[in-house]
Amino acid sequence: MSPITDDESAQVARPSESQRDPEWLRDRLDTWLKSHEGDDAAVLTVELPSANGMSSETLLATARIAGVEQSLVVRVAPMADSDPVFPSYDLDGQFNLIRHVADHTDVPLPTLWWSEPSPDALGAPFFVMGRVDGIVPPDVMPYTFGSWVSEATDEQRRTLMSESVGVLAAVHAAPLPAVGVTLHNPGETPLRGHVRRLREFYDWASQGRAGAPLIERAFAWVEENFPTEESDPVLIWGDARIGNIMYRDFSPVAVLDWEMATVGPRELDIAWMIFIHRFFQDLAELATLEGLPTFLSREDVAAEYERRTGHTPRDLDFYITYSALVHAVIMFRINCRAIHFGQAAEPADPDDMILHRATVEAMMAGTYWPLDSAPRLRSGTPRGTEEA
Repeated sequence: MSPITDDESAQVARPSESQRDPEWLRDRLDTWLKSHEGDDAAVLTVELPSANGMSSETLLATARIAGVEQSLVVRVAPMADSDPVFPSYDLDGQFNLIRHVADHTDVPLPTLWWSEPSPDALGAPFFVMGRVDGIVPPDVMPYTFGSWVSEATDEQRRTLMSESVGVLAAVHAAPLPAVGVTLHNPGETPLRGHVRRLREFYDWASQGRAGAPLIERAFAWVEENFPTEESDPVLIWGDARIGNIMYRDFSPVAVLDWEMATVGPRELDIAWMIFIHRFFQDLAELATLEGLPTFLSREDVAAEYERRTGHTPRDLDFYITYSALVHAVIMFRINCRAIHFGQAAEPADPDDMILHRATVEAMMAGTYWPLDSAPRLRSGTPRGTEEA
């Protein structure tokens, strides 16, 4: 049986065993809020959105604070019995990192309210932000399948691309933070540290099960093609994709999800933004849809980044392929989680746990670019290797 498909991934992300009861949450949050803001404060409602994240859980709440009703977002670390995607979560670190970015840049961010590092109130640490009015490019179904992004004009998508790259430029201009990021070890470069931590994550995810030969080959490819130089280290957002940005009139109004933040070469963020769009575009092509083949192209993203910063992105072939490996490891872990909860069967070929396996293979073979309309996801032979 095939592993989970993309349109099933939302349910895999939030199995029933991991869900907290909304009324229990409201009562517990209400008690916690009163202890911080006084007896006049109250949590009025709590709901679990139908589309939740792959790691920490998001709650939507309304509360009365100082006599004013506020719309809030509560990010809660996952419960241990939910088999979390990542081995550890530092939500207090994320909260302080967001505050650091807010204090030093003009990156649009939600209002920060409180961070609670103790698990006493909700059974896990959490932090609270203000809710922002805006829309997000959907992941399920992907925005390339038909969405407000695909229905926009070329000029509107150009604005979205330019302003999104502007977010990267602004993040990278921030001073390096003292909290909220995972740093490389002494004696290793930031990129080397990133690869080491990815390897450690994969080793943790594959404990007690067959690994994916494709991932092993990709790690070998990274070593064989490692850049001779790295750009000066900057603050890296980590999960730098348009699906983590809220927009209004095609301009960002809130930048979300900082759990993959680190310090490293800026190409990590630039390549991730390019790759994640290619992942969704390849899904659309596999479904015989046109998608958005010219949107967020590597040429446009690199040119816009250079225009805004003066830095010419380099070694993008390496960094985009490395992004495909990072995504492969995350997808492998998510499929392991799905198998654990009985939502997917163990495939005969472990590489089938990687939805974009043909993309990874083609990128390593150097046959993925230039783009054409050929599907590149689990389509058999990677593009460019077909017999004449």
